[in-house]
Amino acid sequence: MPIADAAKKQIAQKRRLFLKVCLRCGARNPLAATRCRKCRGSDLRLKNRSVGAKK
Repeated sequence: MPIADAAKKQIAQKRRLFLKVCLRCGARNPLAATRCRKCRGSDLRLKNRSVGAKK
């Protein structure tokens, strides 16, 4: 069910897309994180936010 309200849609996108992912264990971390919350590793990357159809 799509979200019609623009403000709510922006909040949902920020919550789902703007985070870091650990390269070791795959855990989701906050954007401001420098170390993983799960394995304490420092190998973090930004989540891929490219928009496109799945193949």
